Order: sequence, then structure tokens, then C-alpha cells
Amino acid sequence: MIGNRITHRTADGVRIPGTWRHAFIRNGDHHFLTDLFIYADGLVDCWELVTVEEFEEKLRTGWVATSLPEGGKASADQLAEWTFSEPQSWLTPELLVAEVRDTIDQLNGRPDSTGRCLAAVEVFLADRTEENRAVARAAFLAVPESRRRYALGDMDSKDRPLRILVAGPGNRTYLSFDGTVTQEDHDSALAYFEQRARWRAKRATRVPADGPATSHASAVKLYHSFPKEPVDDPGKLGLRHDYPAPITVAGTDYPSAAHAYWALSVAGPETRPVIAAAETAAAARTLADAAPRRESWEHARTAVMTHLLRAKYDQHPELAEILLATDDATLIYDDMNSTFWGDNAGQGRNWSGRLLELVRSELRARRAGILGV
Repeated sequence: MIGNRITHRTADGVRIPGTWRHAFIRNGDHHFLTDLFIYADGLVDCWELVTVEEFEEKLRTGWVATSLPEGGKASADQLAEWTFSEPQSWLTPELLVAEVRDTIDQLNGRPDSTGRCLAAVEVFLADRTEENRAVARAAFLAVPESRRRYALGDMDSKDRPLRILVAGPGNRTYLSFDGTVTQEDHDSALAYFEQRARWRAKRATRVPADGPATSHASAVKLYHSFPKEPVDDPGKLGLRHDYPAPITVAGTDYPSAAHAYWALSVAGPETRPVIAAAETAAAARTLADAAPRRESWEHARTAVMTHLLRAKYDQHPELAEILLATDDATLIYDDMNSTFWGDNAGQGRNWSGRLLELVRSELRARRAGILGV
């Protein structure tokens, strides 16, 4: 249910994660298509924040509508108005409440009804008593009917092996068209779960062909600093753009990558040498800030910075070693002056960190002799 529908609200300065789904709210004789917001702390926003128990009352009274009347009027704010004709709804109050409760569990990282069902099935498969089957069946039937078909995450078999397994030979599933479960049906369901267990075990140990999706090294934060002089062992300070590591680019010398960036950013050629000669990178930025930018600079700046970082780490092998020593860590770059270049406590885009990771990857590729980089 959550999918990519992620939102939040702030309560007492704390960020409360949430999600939303569409719903109809009936106010008088009119139905309004709106968003129902569900939050991890158990509150539901249906035009006001209510507890789950209060939300059930909203459903009971029809304020949140799960049945839609023939000929009823409805609208979506500033979008459209219409009249219901032969309306069909797949929800009931009980089903919607169950889905909301599942969503709250998911938002809190707890097993929802599907998770609890599959855990009970695992217990039954490990010890196949009728008592354990009954527990698994009860857990399966506690899954909202709208979600049962997706419990196994298998769009081919859907929930058939599950409902056969928990019903057992000689019994019937919750779907009338299944008929009585035969021993052959049950054996097939058992074989499905045994194959599923083997597949999941194999999947858990499988490394993607292109490598892991996330880094294995802990993230490295490059704190904002004001380095003025190079030091013998700069450590991660040397990875800052403003660290005084002189570079030569297109025949011009710059005291740091930051000096070069700000000098190249201005439109007037006569201003660039002045910026390049600034005492500090901060002074270079101040001078550049007072001058007009080059046309379309915002579209070229990441390419320029990439070029400058390549020059820095090519011309300073000792700093390249520091960069390589960060392994595959995510590089979080603080920049108090820019939410574009800095991560800034999660408020920025962290382009500096991203480009440092790119250059690091290029250095590794060069050492490995890949593509002659």
C-alpha cells in the first residue's frame, strides 16, 4: 500500500513519516475525492487528525465513504465534478480499517498481517501439526482480502499455494470456486513452499551481477572547514575543494580547486586572475559573488567541477590515496554556502560528495586497467 507514496507531518519538532491513499469523504449529500493520510504514530487525517478507533467511527457514520450511491454527486477539488452511475466499490469499512492498520505497521517497520501470516506458515512448515495449520489459517484470514492475492509476491501463482496449504486436504479454502482441497493439491502446495525456501536462500546469498546496490563502508562526512595552509598529513581535510592543493588547468595556476571553480564561473576574463590570486578560497568566492556569472553556468558547473577534481587528484597523488582510502563509502560534503554542492544535514543535493565518488571510481578503474581510464 505504501509504495512510493511517502509523506510526513511534523509534531513537536519531530518528523512523523506517513503515506496516503485515495478516499471519498461524504459531507452532506456530496462526495469529495481526497487523500487519506496515514501516519506512523497511528493518526489518520481524513480532513482532521483522528486515531484509528475514531477513524472507525468516521467509517461507521459514512463520513469516510466506502459505498457510493447511484446518482450521488461527487467532485475532486478544482479538477472535476460528476454523478455516480452504476458505482462499484471494492472496499468495506472493515477492509479499509484493516488496510490502515497494516499500513501503520509497515510505517513502523513491524510485521503487518501478511508478515504475521507468513511467519505462522513458516512455523507450520517446520512442524506440520494441525494445531500449527489452524494458527496459520487464522493468520491468513486476518490478512485483508484485498491483500491476500499478493501475500506471496508471486503474480503467477498469487495466493493459491497459501490458501491450499492452510486449508489442508479434505477442506475448502475461503474461495468457493476452489472446491475441496485434494491430497495432490496439498502436495503441490508443499512442493511450492519448499522450492520457494530454496529460492529465497539462494537469493539471500546472491551478489548482483553488477555488484551490491549500496556501499559496505560507513559513510564519510567531510565537514566544512577553512584550511589556509597545506599540512603534512591532511587526512580527509585534503578532500575539501578549498584545501590549498595548487592545480594547473589549461595553463593557468590556481591555489585550490575552489579558486579555479570561482575564477572560471565569472563572465569577465579580466576578473578571473584577480579571483585566482585571492588569499583564500572563501575570498575567491566573495569576489566571484560580486561579479556576473557566465551564461548558462548553472548547466555547466558540475562538468567544470568534475574536470577540476580530476586535475586535483591527478596532480596530487597523495590526496588521491586519501580519496581511495574511503573505499566505497558515501561521501557527505558539508557546504554552508550551498545546498547544491553540500549535503547540509540532508537538506542539500550533495553534488560535491557525488563528484568525489565519481572521481574515486575513475581512479580505481585506472588502477585496474579498465577501459584505459
